[in-house]
Amino acid sequence: MTITETAHEFFDASETGKGWDECAQYCHDGATFACQADALADVGLLEGYTNWMRDLLTPVPDGHYELKSFSTDEGRSIVTAFAVFKGTQTGPGPVDPPTGKSVAADYVYAMEFDGDRIRHMTKIWNDGHSLRQLGWA
Repeated sequence: MTITETAHEFFDASETGKGWDECAQYCHDGATFACQADALADVGLLEGYTNWMRDLLTPVPDGHYELKSFSTDEGRSIVTAFAVFKGTQTGPGPVDPPTGKSVAADYVYAMEFDGDRIRHMTKIWNDGHSLRQLGWA
């Protein structure tokens, strides 16, 4: 499997809430994670991030992604995915009762590979904008 194929499989598993149990096969043990967003400030491992995404689908059960672009920089062993996350809070979550408000959030995954597995991922995302759309901030 190429790094592009691996990244795509990982991206889909992460964004559809499969959690680390499914995502681990695409990553090195201890794969790191970074995001300059307060909502993810305490998450430093990719395992934590994939489980955070899994848990997000409880308050936003219809959460889904619309993939806009997917590209590979072979020379740097980095694959990027640009997408929009969409969904509505109808389930229990940080605000209860559910707000019924929707989110459409642009974001980018930058997945860095070591060999055939992800060693680090950076997410570029404006959490404040997203949380305000959902009525959580």
